[in-house]
Parts: sequence; C-alpha cells; structure tokens
Amino acid sequence: MNRVPGPRTAHLCVDMQRMFCDESPWHMPWMAKVVPQVAELTRRHPDRTIFTRLIPPSSPKDVPGAWRAYYERWDEMTLDRIDRDLLALVEPLPRYVPPARIVNKRFYSAFRQTYLRRILAEGRYDSLAISGGETDVCVLATVMSAIDLGFFVFIPQDAICSSNDRFHDSLRDLYDNRFTSQIEVTTTETVLTTWA
Repeated sequence: MNRVPGPRTAHLCVDMQRMFCDESPWHMPWMAKVVPQVAELTRRHPDRTIFTRLIPPSSPKDVPGAWRAYYERWDEMTLDRIDRDLLALVEPLPRYVPPARIVNKRFYSAFRQTYLRRILAEGRYDSLAISGGETDVCVLATVMSAIDLGFFVFIPQDAICSSNDRFHDSLRDLYDNRFTSQIEVTTTETVLTTWA
C-alpha cells in the first residue's frame, strides 16, 4: 500500500517493561534486541509517543472469569508478590517521559479500560506506529483494536518481539498479508526515514 507515517502518526509502544526484559517468569529474550529500535522511534518524536504498561492485579481474585485462572497460574507476577520495580519501562525509555506519556492497562489491548483513545483524539492522530511485545499477545490485541477504531497501523517488524519465534513469524505474516488495507509491515529505518 506504501503509506508513510506523517504528522498525524503516533508511536504506541506496548509493554516494554522490565518484567519482560529482566529475569522473571515472563522473560522475553528478544526484548533486549528490539530496545534500540524502540528507543530510536521514541527519540524521533517523544511528544507523539505513548508507552503502555501492563499492571497485574493484586491477586487472582481481583480479576474476572478466565483471567482469574490465568493469574492463579502466574501468581508470582501479581502485585502482591512481584518486585514492583519490574513494572518500570526498560532503559533508556524512561528518560523520554515526559513528553512521552504512560498509559497503564490491565488487559492485553491498550485500548481496553484506558484513556488511550482520548489521548489519540486530542492529538488528532489517524495512524499508529506500534512497537513492543508480545507480537502475538498484547501487540496483536492492540493492533486489532486500533483497526476496529479506524486507525491505520504501521508495524516496524524489527521493533516488535515475542517469547515464541513460531507465533511471532506467523503473526508477522498475518499482519503483512491479511490486513493490507489497514496495516503496513515495515522497518524502523523506513519509519524514521519517512516520518514527518
């Protein structure tokens, strides 16, 4: 489709947090590899960057339905037990806040029960460059929500990561070939070269 990011493109960085980069049950080995690309996207337009942070519940009983079973499995990652320093953004991203903003979320999609839509409406953004992790979980949920809301999505493939190579590759193929009217799979270098 060959769209390029413009002045109405925001950078939405999904869950680049220490609990996924440091040693923890949710460790993503790839995350460290994409930090430089995410940092470059952020450095280009920190005022157009929104970071999300996944904030777990205090305990499994604080979430509904299947989420309860999920956090019973991952009980050591609930707020009552986790080292809260692990909720922080990975370095060097905190230095860009502000002007970059942080949106805390409790579920996979960055749009569910957050004020992200309001931030994007205030900035009159019509497209998003989405980075972060995981490709096949929170990035996927956020991309699909963004599409439903009418945003065009740029996915720099070298700025997203997963803990599962096979699903990462499958999702990248899906993004690239199934949603050609709504998603442009690209690279960080291309986004940086064309982002007005």
